[in-house]
Amino acid sequence: MKRFLILFALSLFSFTAVQAQKIDTLSITLENVKYPYPIKFLPINIEGQDVRMAYMDVPPTIAPNGRTVMLFHGKNFGGYYWSHVIRALAGNGYRVLVPDQIGFGRSSKPIINYSFKQLAQWNKKLLDTLGIQKTSILGHSMGGMLATRFALMFPERMDKLLLENPIGLEDYKTFVPVSTVEEQYQRELKNTAESIRQYYKSSYFTVWKPDYESLVNVAAGVTFSADFPRYAKVAALTYNMIYEQPVVDEFKDLKVPTILFIGKEDKTIVGKGLLSADQQAIHGLYRFLGKNTALKIPGSKIVEFEACGHIPHVEIVTEFLVALTGSL
Repeated sequence: MKRFLILFALSLFSFTAVQAQKIDTLSITLENVKYPYPIKFLPINIEGQDVRMAYMDVPPTIAPNGRTVMLFHGKNFGGYYWSHVIRALAGNGYRVLVPDQIGFGRSSKPIINYSFKQLAQWNKKLLDTLGIQKTSILGHSMGGMLATRFALMFPERMDKLLLENPIGLEDYKTFVPVSTVEEQYQRELKNTAESIRQYYKSSYFTVWKPDYESLVNVAAGVTFSADFPRYAKVAALTYNMIYEQPVVDEFKDLKVPTILFIGKEDKTIVGKGLLSADQQAIHGLYRFLGKNTALKIPGSKIVEFEACGHIPHVEIVTEFLVALTGSL
């Protein structure tokens, strides 16, 4: 009986621990994720669908300097992870505009043909609607590809192009096996909290910290939603957008003053899971990709961070913010 009670107690403890760690179910438009500032919406009609583009429009908290900075998030994120950056910029007199791209974050998740050109046009529409003539754009990860496309299309609307560990520094089509949208959709459906956590650990961060679990919780929380299949289909469509629409060969055409912020330990590869270990070892090496990209962009500068991975504004907050505000 004593042994039985001990085993029962251990089982109860284990069950309780698992329950305590259970990730909350999130809607695919993240209504139950706390954003650092109020959300507004821009109505858009695309392919016969009425959709909404979510954004934060944060005024400066000191005397305005008359400038705006726009923040473009990465593929696995939304505006919620920019809180430190928004606060720092607003505290330096900038108006800060933070859109969730269509298909991401609080924005609608339509099943459409996604393209960087279309996303860039929607962001221009947001600027036009708000009466903003010029902006600097900080693009992280996929947001860096989008910011680059925006700069190529609308250079007259930009002061500076700021790229934080952008993806697309390689042409993934040249070494990642091609996939159909359906094949990628089936892979997206298999995502779990643990697979997401392991990917973030292996690619995004140099040392895993409990604070990063909040990013996993958002990415994993939507997998429990009844609408997750739609979310997964959009993720597959935007993966295809990244794969099929490279910007790497157009860096030479940029005419906007550009600064690269590179965490040198980043090992991000779009389609990494489709590569062998040997292939993974020779691609996604930002300590080399950053320098090579800076050489391609006329007049660009590069700021490199030691012992930092894919998300400097999360992993080394103070160091990144000093570099960012000093570059504007």
